[in-house]
Amino acid sequence: MKESIKKQLIEALKDQKEIFGDEIFEGKIIKKTSVVTSPSVKSELKFNTNKKPSPKAEVGLPVFVKEDKKLKIDDKNIFEAPKDNWELAANLEDLNKLICNCHKCQLGTTRNKFVFGSGNPGADVMVIGEGPGADEDAQGLPFVGRAGKLLTDILKAIQFERDEVYIANVVKCRPPGNRTPLPQEMEACMPYLKKQISLIKPKLILCLGLTAALGLLKKKDSLTSMRGKVFDFENVKVMVTFHPAALLRNPNWKRDCWEDVKKFRKLYEDIVLTNGKE
Repeated sequence: MKESIKKQLIEALKDQKEIFGDEIFEGKIIKKTSVVTSPSVKSELKFNTNKKPSPKAEVGLPVFVKEDKKLKIDDKNIFEAPKDNWELAANLEDLNKLICNCHKCQLGTTRNKFVFGSGNPGADVMVIGEGPGADEDAQGLPFVGRAGKLLTDILKAIQFERDEVYIANVVKCRPPGNRTPLPQEMEACMPYLKKQISLIKPKLILCLGLTAALGLLKKKDSLTSMRGKVFDFENVKVMVTFHPAALLRNPNWKRDCWEDVKKFRKLYEDIVLTNGKE
């Protein structure tokens, strides 16, 4: 029976070591006389010093008494996952510096320039597209080609100057041949976009095209079913319309886009101009 209890206790200690690491258990089970603990451990572990030996003491194993209710190491919860440096960025400039050399997906190996985004860092409106094209990849700025000029005209038509809003993309590197970004590429880049949104704190987001809408909202709907509706992304109102590049290929869609952006302007007036900034 004693041997069975000893085996059970040894297995229990091994399990605790796997969870808590060598900060608490240093790889040896020491009989009776001493227990070695890391000085950084705030919870003090002691032998039971009662004169009457316990059943566990009889088999030559230490009896621990945990004094603190919570186990902490260096004043941090040991279960809290460490954050990457870019997650701690306090502004867009620092974030750009920390992620501009990213190679989390294959697009990092084929890009010419990392296209972070541009515009007003305190904008009430964010415009989010699919990804950089050839012109954007060459200049390192979003929407600078023909589609970019059309976007500028669309924004002016609803009384926004380009430098008044903030423009970004779901992926920050150009997909080869301007193909649609792959799901794993969007997943790799999405945390960066979410961090941008958290720093800018826009009141509204306008998604340009189905890829941008699906990447941000994680829905499996068609562009037709999403247009004209208001969605929520982490307490930010989102609307969806055509990508300017699609309008260049299909000019007949411009009238539908105009109806979309008029609704977007009305939503902006209701949220920002009528209620004021928070």
